[in-house]
Amino acid sequence: MYKLPLLFSFLALFSCQNISTSEQVEKPKDYLIFSGKISPNTIDSVGILSREFTKIIAVNEDGSFKDTLSLKPGIYYFATKQKGIPIFLKNGYDLSLNIDAKAFNTSAKFTGKGAKENNYLVEKASLESSLYDQDLTHLSITELEPALHAIIKQVSDFIQSKEGMDSFLIDQNLAELEMTFNSLKKYHSGKLILNDIIPAGSPSPLFTDYENYDGTKTSLADLKGKNVYIDIWATWCGPCKAEIPALKALEQDYEGKNIAFVSISIDDAQAHQGSLAVANSKWRAMVKDKALGGIQLFAPKGGNSLFISAYQINSIPRFILLDTEGNIVNPSAPRPSDPKLRTLLDQLI
Repeated sequence: MYKLPLLFSFLALFSCQNISTSEQVEKPKDYLIFSGKISPNTIDSVGILSREFTKIIAVNEDGSFKDTLSLKPGIYYFATKQKGIPIFLKNGYDLSLNIDAKAFNTSAKFTGKGAKENNYLVEKASLESSLYDQDLTHLSITELEPALHAIIKQVSDFIQSKEGMDSFLIDQNLAELEMTFNSLKKYHSGKLILNDIIPAGSPSPLFTDYENYDGTKTSLADLKGKNVYIDIWATWCGPCKAEIPALKALEQDYEGKNIAFVSISIDDAQAHQGSLAVANSKWRAMVKDKALGGIQLFAPKGGNSLFISAYQINSIPRFILLDTEGNIVNPSAPRPSDPKLRTLLDQLI
């Protein structure tokens, strides 16, 4: 008499347990949803990029975009043709971004699943910018390393202070700090050595008869009597091209003032299929395509040209500022996108 109710009770319990288990174990999503809006909008697409991944997403006229992605968890680059920010993406996210196109690096606001990690990256980038962009030229070589260790510690403390963050992201950020330290050490020690070799106030090294885009030849001596802002760049250099809009704005705002804007391409045979002719053709094509202004010159031996070697240039972009007498104001001047440059120019002109 009691076996049937007992069986029903067992089946009911078993059924309840199955329902509970199926509700608790949710299969992880093998995709993420990424959406957002860029305002004001002047582009038709954005990219999600890494060394192993590229995805182009269409942008609507109102600046909105949305796509579904499937990828490995990691730090990617959200980029337009000129600007970009790092983002952390992981399958299962439903992430939305709102960003001001005119203040790309500082205005990003994320909402949705994954927002905590990405708003942290925006905050981290702001801290790093304030720390890594410091002028350390007042230090000696022996003082430089302790100062850099102190800077890296501030970033490390910030990273480790963040709770509830994805451990993959935090571990990756911490692991990158040693590489960042070595990069900063190389950069700042190079500036200190440069200031010893060709300090501010000393006559600038010269270049002579560099090929001009307009078919003429230009020497630095031809520009005496003008302040000169020199951009060392190459067609293959992404950070160089990222400075083009800011450089164009600078040339427009200082038009008619006593300053010459000179861009020197170090494209060479090594970077272009072993052919100097191809390098020169690529340079000419980009000058035309990007409608580059100022004085556009082609260094005859690329990075091995004497002028480039004299300034100890081993990474680009690099900017040099000279006064009307051809003396060095700053052998490693601020970039066009850096507000400090306009302050420096206003004091000089």
